[in-house]
Amino acid sequence: QVQLVESGGGLVQPGGSLRLSCAASGSFFSIATMGWYRQAPGKQRELVAVISSGRNTGYADSVKGRFTISSDNAKNTVSLQMNSLKPEDTAVYFCRASLGGTAYWGQGTQVTVSS
Repeated sequence: QVQLVESGGGLVQPGGSLRLSCAASGSFFSIATMGWYRQAPGKQRELVAVISSGRNTGYADSVKGRFTISSDNAKNTVSLQMNSLKPEDTAVYFCRASLGGTAYWGQGTQVTVSS
């Protein structure tokens, strides 16, 4: 059973920073592609950042230079460091694991950027 649990969301002022973490259960972590997605009210879920098992990373254009995805195989965690946050970054952020053609999702964590 694959389980993903996100943490680290909250309320932050524009220009501030937050670090999201996703703790994964199971022994799949080192061979999965992990990603962070977000969904704002009334919008479709979108890819924010992704990291492969080989530590290759990719980012949405809207977050390049501001967000950094990283993984720790020893701890089975994937993190998203978010800097220079903007109001348009407000969304529920989801962790996703892709393994053998199957996607697994966490329950999401709310990030609100507001003054």
